[in-house]
Amino acid sequence: MALENIAHELAERLKQGAADYIEVRLEESQTSHITYRGKELESIGRSEAVGGNVRAMVKGGWGFVSFNSLKDLPGRVEMAIRQAGLVGREKSQLAAVPPVVDRVLAGVEGNPVAIPLAEKKVMLDEYNEIIWRNPEIQTATIGYGDSRKRTIFLSSLGSHIEQERLDITLRVAAVAARDGDVQQAGLSVGSRGDLKPIRQLHREVERLSRHVVALLSAPKAKGGEYTVVLDPVLAGVFVHEAFGHLSESDFVYENERLRELMTLGKQFGRRELNIVDTATLPGLRGSYKYDDEGVPATRTYLIREGKLVGRLHSRETAAKMKEPPTGNARAVSYRYPPIVRMTNTFIEPGEVSFADMISDIKEGIYVKNWYGGTTSMEMFTFSAGEAYMIRNGQIAEALRPVVLTGNVF
Repeated sequence: MALENIAHELAERLKQGAADYIEVRLEESQTSHITYRGKELESIGRSEAVGGNVRAMVKGGWGFVSFNSLKDLPGRVEMAIRQAGLVGREKSQLAAVPPVVDRVLAGVEGNPVAIPLAEKKVMLDEYNEIIWRNPEIQTATIGYGDSRKRTIFLSSLGSHIEQERLDITLRVAAVAARDGDVQQAGLSVGSRGDLKPIRQLHREVERLSRHVVALLSAPKAKGGEYTVVLDPVLAGVFVHEAFGHLSESDFVYENERLRELMTLGKQFGRRELNIVDTATLPGLRGSYKYDDEGVPATRTYLIREGKLVGRLHSRETAAKMKEPPTGNARAVSYRYPPIVRMTNTFIEPGEVSFADMISDIKEGIYVKNWYGGTTSMEMFTFSAGEAYMIRNGQIAEALRPVVLTGNVF
C-alpha cells in the first residue's frame, strides 16, 4: 500500500488515541554509495528502505516504536501508548504549535540515486587517477554517497506534512610519505541533490594531491599561544562543535553545570560577534522547511552583539525551559526519535576585511579547512587542514597542519 494511503488511514486513528500526544513518521528512501581504498574500488551499491515510527506521550513519559513493516500500524500506535503509560509520572509538557498541512518537494530536478552507478564511478575513477599521479602518495580514500528520502509526518494535533530531501556527499583524503614522515589532507563537498558541483572537482583534487606532498617539506609551528585567525570553513566547524552543541537544550536542561555556564545574557565576546542557527537558507544541507516534530524552521540567534541570547529547542525542551520552540528536533532516520540538534550554524559576516583583520598581528597563525576534532563540554581540540604564519600583518610561510586547543569560556 502507498504511504499516502497509509497516512490517510492513520490520521483519524491518532486523534482517537488515549495519549496526551501522538506522532507518526513514515519514510521511504533510496541510497547509493561508492568507496575506494588505495587504488582499488572497495565497494559499490544501491539500496532502498521503507519504515516508520510512532512516538506517544502520556503524563510526561515517551513511548517509541520503530518498524520496517507497514502491517498493523494501529497496533504499533497502541504499543507506543502502552510504553509511554509505563514511564509517565508527571504532567506532559510540549510547546504549543499550530497544526500544519503541507507538501514540500526537493526543489531540484532529478534524483541523484537514479543516475547510473557506472556514470558516477567514471567520475570517481578520474579523481582517483589524479591523486595517484604523484609518486609520494602513500594511500588515498574516496567516499561518495547520495540519497533521496521522502517522509510523511502525522500528529494527533492534525499535522500532515510530506517532505522530500535529496543529498549528496563526497569525501576525498590522501596520505603522502617520505623517509618515514607521513602527512595527510582531505576534501569534503556536499550538495542538496545537484551532482554538477561534484562533477567539477578535478582542479581541487589535483591541488589536494600537491598540497599533501608539499606538507612533507613544510616546517612545524612552534607550540605555544598565538593569535589565530580562522577561515570561514574552520570558523563554522569551530562554532558548530565547540559552541553549538552547548546550545542544544536537551543537553543544557539535563546538565546543571552547563545551565550555569550557558546563562542567557552572559557576555561571550565582542559586540561584533553574532552566531546564528537556521534551517531557512535555501540549498544548504542543513536546511528544511519543517523539523521532525512538524515545527517550522526558524532563524535563531545564539549570540547577538557578543551576548548569549538563545538556544535550540524541541517542543519538549522549549516547554520545560519556558522558551519558544525553534524547529531543531531532528531524527537520523525512522529508526530513531528526534533529538535537539543544530542545522546551519555560522558566524554572521562583519564589516572588517581580511587584510584589516590581520594587519596588526605581529606573529600569529592563519588556519584553513579542517581535518578532525573533539570537544568535551567547554574544552575543544581541532586539527586544521592548512596553516600559515602571520608575520607583521602579512600571510607568510606555509606550515604543517596545527592542532588548536582551548576553552570556549
